[in-house]
Amino acid sequence: MDCPCRNMHSQKNWDGNDTMKTERRTQYEIYWEILVFCRSPRSFTAIVHRCDLNSKAGQEYIGFLCSKGYLSRTDEDEKTLYVATGRASEYITLFSELYQKLFDTIPGFKL
Repeated sequence: MDCPCRNMHSQKNWDGNDTMKTERRTQYEIYWEILVFCRSPRSFTAIVHRCDLNSKAGQEYIGFLCSKGYLSRTDEDEKTLYVATGRASEYITLFSELYQKLFDTIPGFKL
């Protein structure tokens, strides 16, 4: 029976053995990846490369996180950088705790 979640996690087989099931990430996992990666200021290009996103999807995710106050945008030396805000720490912590309770493992980058 397939898990309704579309992410990467360890799951028990019918015989009780652990198997790694690789599926698509949820938007919440992608938000988590972006926020964790942006604990240090990062460029748009670095974010989409590290989080394995296309440009359009990257713009949507980053735009959403900025609009909610989880990412802030700064300009340094003619370069636009994004950095996670203090508010992002709460999301990172809550998501990590929930993920661990659901899947008995901590979330990690897909790559």
